[in-house]
Amino acid sequence: MALKGKYEQAHWAVKVIQWLGSMFLLSVVAGISIFLFEQPLSTEALKWIQFVQQTALFLLPPLCMAYLWSKQPLEWLRVKGDGQLAMGNGRLAMSNGLWAMALMLVALPAINLLGYWNQQMTLPAFLEPLEQWMKTQEESAKILTEQFMNVTTIGGLIINLLLMALLPAVAEELTFRGVLQRLFEGKSLEDASLQNGSKAPYSLKARIPHLAIWSSAILFSAIHLQFYGFVPRMLMGALFGYMLVWTGSLWIPILMHFTNNAMAVLLYFVTLRQGWDMEKVDAIGTNDTLWLGVVSMVITIIGIYAFRRSTTMSNASSRMSNGN
Repeated sequence: MALKGKYEQAHWAVKVIQWLGSMFLLSVVAGISIFLFEQPLSTEALKWIQFVQQTALFLLPPLCMAYLWSKQPLEWLRVKGDGQLAMGNGRLAMSNGLWAMALMLVALPAINLLGYWNQQMTLPAFLEPLEQWMKTQEESAKILTEQFMNVTTIGGLIINLLLMALLPAVAEELTFRGVLQRLFEGKSLEDASLQNGSKAPYSLKARIPHLAIWSSAILFSAIHLQFYGFVPRMLMGALFGYMLVWTGSLWIPILMHFTNNAMAVLLYFVTLRQGWDMEKVDAIGTNDTLWLGVVSMVITIIGIYAFRRSTTMSNASSRMSNGN
């Protein structure tokens, strides 16, 4: 029996259950990998476990589900097709890719500034246990990240770029923008159609991408369990989602995600090699360089607006060409 596209017409809820089930089964398999290493776990063992977990939780499930849900799984995930980073659209692809990466680089001080503001968050007294748990999670994540990043060789740098930049960029974007955002789009359109007959009105259709983008962005940020960086991560997730909608290609958010992670890896590497103060590097865009964070934020907003206008014009031109 052919499995490709077998559940293409399945209900939205059925697809969600299938996706969660695949993540659970593969996470169990990934969890077993922990017992293959001697305790306490070395940094190399932790990196291997990180690789297995990223692959099992975020890379394999979207690929498997897209295969079951569509006869054209790569097109369904928007990694292949008519998007503006598609094969055969070379000049536009390169232009959009470079623009997206430059936009991410410009935004880095603004991201630091948003993270700094987020870290000032305090909860009411009755939520003190929750706040302590959040701080513990944040500290644990920081310690693990520093342990992973603590390399000074080119070989170690390449491994970190693959493990902490490339793999998360591809796997997490496949999951959160490729599958989750697509599922939220389908659910919203389905609800709109049920409420308004067989066809959803344009006003509702226009709101559907926003609902899908922000829902997947919130989950994207929450799943990292680093709540003192929740706001900038959520906003980045939303930006990735809009870039996907505007260009029709998942490669754009993948490039942006990779650029953000790769810059963190490279900055940490250079800081260790040069003996710089890591806290000062992390504070770029805050405190004494607050002006840089503000300027970065303004330029980023202008850049996003300009990119949106550019893609709108390109899409309109493409539709006119196809019409002719």
